[in-house]
Amino acid sequence: MKQPPLQTVPYVDLKRYMGDWYVIAHLPNSLEKGKVGTLDRYLLRPDGRIDNAFLFHKKSLDAPLQQWKALAWVHNKQTNAEWRVQFIWPLRSPYLVIDLDKEYRWSVVGHPKRNLGWVLSKSPTMDEATYQGILQRLAKQGYDASKFEKVPQVTKG
Repeated sequence: MKQPPLQTVPYVDLKRYMGDWYVIAHLPNSLEKGKVGTLDRYLLRPDGRIDNAFLFHKKSLDAPLQQWKALAWVHNKQTNAEWRVQFIWPLRSPYLVIDLDKEYRWSVVGHPKRNLGWVLSKSPTMDEATYQGILQRLAKQGYDASKFEKVPQVTKG
């Protein structure tokens, strides 16, 4: 049975959304396999496009920090909740903001096929009640929330 399209949030304030987002959990995929301490960094450019850096450590939080650079742009300018991200030309991937804290403390990014998904946070940790609420809303959007895996993060102590 075909699922309905993912529902994005009504509006994303791009200036508030910019900055560092820790990957709290994700649907495992081949590109992120073995990567820990992952972080997405967004920077709004003067031309309206978005510099997107994916920072990570390989296998250990003690490993050197590495990064991949991408370019993103807003696809739906009415909501700013639907982007396209391009790490390698000409491949582009949809980026859908499907859940967002009103204070921009956390965000959930989905993909139309529901084979990719990320729970992001402005902080390297997230309380369990917030995380479980996000998983429940992901399930309502047609995701198999049990397949999300937490990503080890560097915490400042």
